Amino acid sequence: MPRQSFSALASNLSAAFYILSSETDRPMFGSAKKYDEQTAIADCLKGKQAAQEWLYKRFSSRMLGVCLRYLPDRHEAEDAMIAGMVKVFRHLHTFNHQGSFEGWVRQIVVNEALAMLRKKAGKHQTDIEEADGYHESDSQADAALHTEELLALVQQLPAGYRTVFNLYAIEGYSHQEIADMLGISESTSKSQLNRARNMLKARIAALENTVTLSSPKVS
Repeated sequence: MPRQSFSALASNLSAAFYILSSETDRPMFGSAKKYDEQTAIADCLKGKQAAQEWLYKRFSSRMLGVCLRYLPDRHEAEDAMIAGMVKVFRHLHTFNHQGSFEGWVRQIVVNEALAMLRKKAGKHQTDIEEADGYHESDSQADAALHTEELLALVQQLPAGYRTVFNLYAIEGYSHQEIADMLGISESTSKSQLNRARNMLKARIAALENTVTLSSPKVS
């Protein structure tokens, strides 16, 4: 099994969350017109249901995957995804066609997932500790694990660590952007990422040791 860097891990997590979520049950719609993205957006703005169904089916499963990164409870993730997609349709007229439409949808959905985290915790940063002497660590962590195992490890991180890790390593936000989104300092964002990586490294090492110890010896 090939070993993976954190950049590869991030890429695999994105793909895996989409693959896993695309296997879930989806809303049952009637046969819909074949659309391209721009035509679907235009028809949605005209209130055409077929276009709305097409856009929902196109993005709902992958946006559920995005929500699952922040909200491991599937019911909560589904609620956030649906609320996010409702906002997408409600504010579709504000999309200015500059940049990726999927990126615009993703930003809305991520914000909805973060809002649910805040609501759930009362205050999102209750488990986001202030940085106490942040030190940059090695950003590479080798892992000989299946993607499903990596998904499980990330989902087991404390909510604060998981949120910053996802925003930085998966979504590609800068520490300053994360700080603005979460109402924390930039150094706290860096600290949380560092701690998330260290925790992942430790858990990956523990799993690798378990695999090594359980492997039969070849005589």
